[in-house]
Amino acid sequence: MTQTLPDRAAQATPPKVARKIKGLSDRAIAWIFVGPTIFLLLAINIFPLIWTINLSFTNFKANRTNRAVEYIGTRNYERILTDSDIWLSMQATAHFLIWTIVFQVLIGFTLAWLINKKFRGNDLWTTIIVLPMMLSPAVVGNFWTFLYQPQIGLFNYVITFFTGGDPSGFQMLGSVDLAPWSIVIVDTWMWTPFVMLICLAGLRSIPDYIYEAAEIDRASKLRQFFTITIPMVLPFLMLAVLFRGIENFKMFDLVVQLTGGGPGSTTELASINLKREAFEKWRTGYSSAFAIILFVTVFGLASIYVKALNKVKER
Repeated sequence: MTQTLPDRAAQATPPKVARKIKGLSDRAIAWIFVGPTIFLLLAINIFPLIWTINLSFTNFKANRTNRAVEYIGTRNYERILTDSDIWLSMQATAHFLIWTIVFQVLIGFTLAWLINKKFRGNDLWTTIIVLPMMLSPAVVGNFWTFLYQPQIGLFNYVITFFTGGDPSGFQMLGSVDLAPWSIVIVDTWMWTPFVMLICLAGLRSIPDYIYEAAEIDRASKLRQFFTITIPMVLPFLMLAVLFRGIENFKMFDLVVQLTGGGPGSTTELASINLKREAFEKWRTGYSSAFAIILFVTVFGLASIYVKALNKVKER
């Protein structure tokens, strides 16, 4: 007679291994498989963090490895907190962060609300709107740099068509006043679809019977919007703000492609300032302290925000 499948499996498994596995709980078996991965992730993330914290209390410079490392206590942190250039970069970061989030939330929610309405070509328009999010930041930066060109850029011709004047005299990337808004426009164009998708998921999670009950009670569309739609989509909106806030706080590649931090230091965000301190001025200990301050800032604000988000979800 041919052996059944369980008999073959029992023969294939060594008796000692079978007894060992049989004596373990499900939790222990799970840790056997997951444990090495968790250990590797902790080693990759925790070790650099500890090493950076250690360097932040020294005068170490990466281009002078033969120099004796001296521990200087909290002097790097004190210098950072009193450095006017650091505060200017934080101010530029705050300007970029606030306005991109405001525009992306408003435009993203509006697009999601429109797409949520069933109409012909809905899927096609959704795909078209999402296209910018699929592009690489380097590609987007080069693309918009060409659009912003004073002589041949399409953006300048559109603006001057409505305002009048010479297109060659209108410079977005070269103007101290307009350069910060140029990166806000590009980031909004690229990442508004991300916010739209999150809002669209929130809108489609609202059961239809809630609106039907509101219509039976003769609630107007405006009242339904503010008493049903907004409260039920609010957790999704807050989640989108959290994601975009963290990403934009550490924005680097897009701004480097567009302005390089200029003109002057107008668009020099905190991440660009950190890169210059670490890899142009080679102030490794100083830049490590700056990195720790940025990490604590983002982690602290995100923790407070997540607590607020959980309270909104519990309502």
